[in-house]
Amino acid sequence: MIKLPHYLIFWVFASSLTLITPVRANEPPPPDSIDVSPQTIKDSPVLQRWLKKIPNVLHDIRHDPSFRTRLRVGYSQFQGDDDSGGINLGVEDVFIGHTGLTVSGNYQTSFNEAWESVGADVQYYVLPLGSYVNIAPVVGYRYVQNNDYSTDGVNVGLKLMLPLSRNGAADLSLTQSFVSPGGYNEVGRTTFSAGYALTSNFRLAADIEQQNTREDKQTRASIVFEWMPNKIKQSTFKNQK
Repeated sequence: MIKLPHYLIFWVFASSLTLITPVRANEPPPPDSIDVSPQTIKDSPVLQRWLKKIPNVLHDIRHDPSFRTRLRVGYSQFQGDDDSGGINLGVEDVFIGHTGLTVSGNYQTSFNEAWESVGADVQYYVLPLGSYVNIAPVVGYRYVQNNDYSTDGVNVGLKLMLPLSRNGAADLSLTQSFVSPGGYNEVGRTTFSAGYALTSNFRLAADIEQQNTREDKQTRASIVFEWMPNKIKQSTFKNQK
């Protein structure tokens, strides 16, 4: 019988332990071992969140909106038979809970009282709120006055939303709707809006609206200042499945 040296037996035993021991080289290092300065971590809410707990990115894409609620005030120039300046006030996309349902409303009037429009709408965004494109059916009520012509009734349409950057930094929207659709006093409204953030809470926006009635066509061009309330913290979504 052949006897193996003791050192050879030890080497074989050690090699076998290496093979059966799980490899841990690809595991992420613990938070304390990350080579990042404390000031950098303090200044980065995203890094703080990831160090505390790895977020559910897919859930955030579906429920964390890529656009924000906006309170609006601005100057309008009305172009038609009687050009005039005016004002516009409004609020856009007030979220109802953590769903794609939002409420919007606005008021526009010219200084010579030839144009007046006021109404409120409900939108339901059918795609995930974190998407960079979204569409929403629009249903609401609106009163419209254009010179001696006026009408009011249900307002129905469709809105296309293009958030170019998350958190309300920049976006485009196009809305086509009809007031009192199918009736003799039907009014078609096409509105295009573009917004760009100046700070984390304030934006500058531009609106162009064309309003078509059986009597006349009129265009509104506006420069609008927008204030965006602080965004809902991600932690409000952590208990949702």
